[in-house]
Amino acid sequence: MTTASLSEQQWVKSSYSDNGGTCVEWAPHTATTTGLVPVRDSKNTTGPALNLRAAAFSAFVTGVKAGGFGTV
Repeated sequence: MTTASLSEQQWVKSSYSDNGGTCVEWAPHTATTTGLVPVRDSKNTTGPALNLRAAAFSAFVTGVKAGGFGTV
């Protein structure tokens, strides 16, 4: 995915993201066409994005919801 196409994506941030800036945002709409979910640092919206396979992103979210990563 090119930088230009990433900047045109609709990015989503968690409703829990009001915690001082340690958040990520993702562009879920690309999963249906590319099979990838771009993830980026919400503080650096012009920086790089990590493209995760949709299944890996889903497993990550499931793990977070289950408390599998602890708290900071």
